[in-house]
Amino acid sequence: MSSLCETDVSLGQTVFGHAELGDRRRTARLVTTFDLMQKHPGGTLPDKLASPADLRAFYRLCDCEEVTHAALLAAARQHTLTKIADCPGPVLILHDATELDYTSLESLAGDLGQIGKGSGRGYVCQNVLAVAADTGEVLGLMDQILHHRDEVSEDETLTELRERETRESLLWIHGTKNLPADAKLIDVADRGADTFEFLEHESKSSRRFVIRACKVRKVYAGHEPVGPRRYLKEYLGSLPELGRFTMKVQAQAGRKARKKAEFIVRGGSLLVCPPHAKHGHHGNEPLPLFVVQVIEVNPPAGEKAIEWTLLTNESVRGFQDAWRVVDWYERRWIIEEFHKAKKTGCRIEDMQFTSLDRLEPAIALVSLVAVTLLNLRDASRRPDAKTRRATSIMAADYVKVLSTWRYRNSKEGMTVHEFFYALARLGGHQNRKSDGQPGWLVLWRGWTKLQAMLDGYDVARRTRCGKT
Repeated sequence: MSSLCETDVSLGQTVFGHAELGDRRRTARLVTTFDLMQKHPGGTLPDKLASPADLRAFYRLCDCEEVTHAALLAAARQHTLTKIADCPGPVLILHDATELDYTSLESLAGDLGQIGKGSGRGYVCQNVLAVAADTGEVLGLMDQILHHRDEVSEDETLTELRERETRESLLWIHGTKNLPADAKLIDVADRGADTFEFLEHESKSSRRFVIRACKVRKVYAGHEPVGPRRYLKEYLGSLPELGRFTMKVQAQAGRKARKKAEFIVRGGSLLVCPPHAKHGHHGNEPLPLFVVQVIEVNPPAGEKAIEWTLLTNESVRGFQDAWRVVDWYERRWIIEEFHKAKKTGCRIEDMQFTSLDRLEPAIALVSLVAVTLLNLRDASRRPDAKTRRATSIMAADYVKVLSTWRYRNSKEGMTVHEFFYALARLGGHQNRKSDGQPGWLVLWRGWTKLQAMLDGYDVARRTRCGKT
């Protein structure tokens, strides 16, 4: 949703103006609701739609039989496909799942699937996000699957697992059903997608792909079944070193930060053999692919080396080829930020509905609002950012609270550029020339802090007005 600063046509009209909901008044209400929400994305639904009339209208909209999760996603997909067609370079299609927790909706407990360790209720939400490979601009949401996880018997056999149409390994394939067969698109997925069934599916898709490997696999060197079969890990160690690079590594759970870590890049061709035990539906022919390995040199004492093994159908003949594949995979974290935007930024798990038919279209709409948060960085870099008022893309109270924090008083004329650099400052960016332009992570930190400040501002305002 990169058109945050469009003037003649609202973003809601661009995305949903063609939505087929059985009545043009419903479409108009959907457009209005989206525009209101994307200017005030934080908080609960009453926070997003401060006017009781707008909130009631949204609830009525969700009550309509024609207003479904699929209908809203279809409209968003059409908009995203247009953005993809206009994108001059390759487009990454990022695939990943997250859990949406609705355990608190006790009336829906019997209709929702198990999540977490089995005690919670909600959805496994499989998202498919389109991102420009060269710039990282988020083009839009291509698909979203709301999956109800089965309660499966511990005695389920391998055959029963393979034949079960609701197994989660199929979500990766279902997430590609609306994608064009176009080499401009590159499917990118993490280790959960590393199944032979999905690798075979992708090899026949006419798209390119990058999938992080995690399974123990047997392979041949090169694209012909000659010589010995070896385990993938063993084969990786025999590949030539294509190059090295260094980078700073952020601390994570169970991993210390590295101020300057060195990595080796290896790559080459291989023939991936099908597994003996079939967990999915696939053929028996091996797959001619390429592999890229990124592995840390001399990790800190007591820590495992950071390592990525990436399977791809993109030709890897040298360092530049391998680096291109690594760069594509590195952008996968954008979909993780999307999950944070949905849950923390838009509080998608706080919605209160008593039927799935009402909850699911609301999930779709709020998810699409969350996409707009991902383009915070891009909005600050547009040509008109230094002249356009911030209130044209954000609610006035967001601008008021942030400008008061940054400048000690409210600045009504705050520009888009000033807004996002103040947001970055709130997130820890020092705004020095040597710091460079703020990225998504620092803007996201600022956004979460701003949302907390806004919540406090709303409480104080209601208290003054005698509403609490």
